[in-house]
Amino acid sequence: MSGLLSFLSAIGEIVTSFALIDVIWATLLGIVVGSLPGLTATLGVALMTTLTFNFDGERAILILICMYVGAIYGGSRSAILLNIPGTPANAATALDGFPLARAGKAGSAMAIATTGSFFGSLIGMMALALIAPMLAEVALSFGAFEFFWLAVFGVLVAGQLTALDDPIKGWIAGFLGLFVAMIGQEGIHGVARFAYGNTDFSGGIGLLPAMVGAFGLAEILTVMRQSNYEVVRSELDSLWGGIKEALRYKVTAVRSGLIGTFMGLIPGVGEDMGAWASYAVARIRSDKSEEFGKGSVDGLLAAETGNNAAVPGALIPVLTLAVPGSAPAAVLLAAMIIHGVRPGPLIMIESPEFVYHVVAMVFMATCAMALVGLILTKPLLLVLRVRREIMMPIIFVLCTVGAFAIASRLFDVWIMLFFGLAGFVLRELKYPMAPLILGIVLGDILDKSLRRGLVLSDGDLTPFFTRPISMVLWIVAALFILLSMPFVRRWISGAMDMKKTKPAASDETRSQ
Repeated sequence: MSGLLSFLSAIGEIVTSFALIDVIWATLLGIVVGSLPGLTATLGVALMTTLTFNFDGERAILILICMYVGAIYGGSRSAILLNIPGTPANAATALDGFPLARAGKAGSAMAIATTGSFFGSLIGMMALALIAPMLAEVALSFGAFEFFWLAVFGVLVAGQLTALDDPIKGWIAGFLGLFVAMIGQEGIHGVARFAYGNTDFSGGIGLLPAMVGAFGLAEILTVMRQSNYEVVRSELDSLWGGIKEALRYKVTAVRSGLIGTFMGLIPGVGEDMGAWASYAVARIRSDKSEEFGKGSVDGLLAAETGNNAAVPGALIPVLTLAVPGSAPAAVLLAAMIIHGVRPGPLIMIESPEFVYHVVAMVFMATCAMALVGLILTKPLLLVLRVRREIMMPIIFVLCTVGAFAIASRLFDVWIMLFFGLAGFVLRELKYPMAPLILGIVLGDILDKSLRRGLVLSDGDLTPFFTRPISMVLWIVAALFILLSMPFVRRWISGAMDMKKTKPAASDETRSQ
């Protein structure tokens, strides 16, 4: 009951104050950022974090959540009209959204995407309200030993699921991030590591300059290498018709919302896997699976419901474990810490009402997303026609200003440029960026947890492997690595094939 009262109180405060204006403009800006190919949700949240640095804590977090929700939804615009996902989370949307637009159903496709995004975000929001308090209570039993393995597991999962073709590349990117997090003074005795006498390096590598470089400058360089695409120029058909068509697939919406929320819960996986997993299940369950990839309403709805449900899902581990569920959630976690909020197991003791305030922020962002998305469908199409030769230099200036504004250090600008160039090279070599950034975020947790655990156990490593929760985590991590190895997969598939052939052979002997 107290949670419901906190939620309603937060809604009332937003609706009856200037915060409502913040909700509308931040969500609209998020939709614009998501719509423009190359401007990802992570970049949008990172740049907005630098611009809201001096804002009141709750106001800044409200703006960032609205930007996050709006950007993930906004990416469906370019996916449908350009066949270019505005964010990685909208890659599955393009499979059916673009064929629908080419068939003269651009309005219906965008209405279906809006409906799916709305329902997905609501389902994720309800899960956030229900699961976060319970998970926070469970997390109270976590100690240094458990948090060490949780950080390792987060990097492994992110590396695996963002580089399905070659998990080793994902893990290399993640452990590079962990190495970057080790630069600077360590957290217990203040000893400088990997600084080599340089005072700037002694202060450590800032998360936001690194993130703006890896996701911003690297994205700009990648986008500028691509050829231009033309927007679908056909007239928009009925938006209301698309909404009615989407409502016919209620089961798909609910199922995709639950799958997306679950994928958001897994550290480092996030919205793109929420979309792909929901899309894959919808295709398996559909009676018209042959239509998927050719303009399926079911497929488009599943993809957009799944990726938006993952947004509040990704906030659950942020609030309760201080472990981000996705790259934008990692920036949001950093922003919360900057503004004096302490996410983690103690949040339900120190500030339990804040969790329900976040739920209210997600709800308001969801409503604004649906309202703005439908009303401004036609005007927002003009944004997509801005030439990238004009847009990318503007974004580069924002990246530079954003990196400098955090601490007014020129060193941070150099860090942004270095990570931008390194990120571009790594992308060209097919290394994912999300594990790299997650490694930087989790590096501090991993380092401090390992050192605290060794202090508590007087240098004995045994508790890392024998405590119940630690044992489960390291066994799961080891299985995760083993199952990713090609020869193990071949051995398992071979064993399964042998089991299938044995009954067939026995049937033949009986008939003889």
